[in-house]
Amino acid sequence: MRGLVLVTVCLSSPALADHELLHRDLIAGERLYQQQCSSCHGANLEGQANWQSPNADGVLPAPPHDATGHTWHHDNQLLFEYTKLGGQGALAARGIDDFNSGMPAFDGVITDDEIWNILAYIRSTWPQPVQDAQASRNPPHE
Repeated sequence: MRGLVLVTVCLSSPALADHELLHRDLIAGERLYQQQCSSCHGANLEGQANWQSPNADGVLPAPPHDATGHTWHHDNQLLFEYTKLGGQGALAARGIDDFNSGMPAFDGVITDDEIWNILAYIRSTWPQPVQDAQASRNPPHE
């Protein structure tokens, strides 16, 4: 019985709920981030000024990906889809059609593994409590 409890506790841990970002190439992720993301989200993940207020066209500026932003509030799958499909595509897939996102789709530009490496790099820059909070937002995997 004690072994079953231990297995249950281990299976419900954030690490297993977060497997997509484990054992990723953080160096490649940082390089790809600088090449593909930093022009909008900042070389230091700082985002654009006034990122919480829409521009004249109604599009929000690129948010920071450091701990001051809201990236860590989202689960891995949404972050992946937002990157791969772009903001419009990811939100439309979730039934949200009235949000004007400036995030382009990177499908066909970078591979799925490269997206996961970028996301792992971004998360690696956050303080441990923020990493743990984000990991807890992911559903457990079987």
